[in-house]
Amino acid sequence: MGKLTKTLLQRERMQASVKQSKQSTLDNLAYQFNIQRTNKASKPAKTIIITDIASATKEDELALKIEFSLLPSKQSFSKVNLDLYFQEHMLNSKTVSIPQSPLLNDNFEYTQILDMKGVGAGNYLIRVEMYELWASGEKLNFTTKEINIEYTPQTREERLVNIPTVKSVVGEDLVVVSPAEKTIYREIEQDLKKESISKRDDW
Repeated sequence: MGKLTKTLLQRERMQASVKQSKQSTLDNLAYQFNIQRTNKASKPAKTIIITDIASATKEDELALKIEFSLLPSKQSFSKVNLDLYFQEHMLNSKTVSIPQSPLLNDNFEYTQILDMKGVGAGNYLIRVEMYELWASGEKLNFTTKEINIEYTPQTREERLVNIPTVKSVVGEDLVVVSPAEKTIYREIEQDLKKESISKRDDW
């Protein structure tokens, strides 16, 4: 019985020694070739990038065109929140629905119209914040961009206001149309007009 126990102990020691030797060899190779050992395959981080904020003044309105990119792909996003600030005052917060279409790339543009009636001439700070909002209220993939705008009203108002208002848009969620899709829609619209004119000439 004692001889059997001794044999088992020797076998266990040999197995432990072989296992340790293998592990030592693998660690050594990983060190020599600078191999990083990870348990899970790393995924690229989701990112929202506000690439540009352009402004255009028309009478008592200020149009803001917000251009942004969703990386690594729009397929990773379904909705993003967009908050608009004017001189540190939040003007508007919108949930932007991201369409999933093979016609779209990862770059989008979104326009908001400010009613500037009553706002005096001056240099104003406009800030845009974009993020994904979790049910817990946490803001994920947060990003922000701001610009200074020199505004000169084209008409004089008797009563001045400090903060403009955002022109209302029907619906809570807004679908963003990318420049590529706009071009396709424009081409379709032009083709339809040509067909309409052609049919009229045939009559």
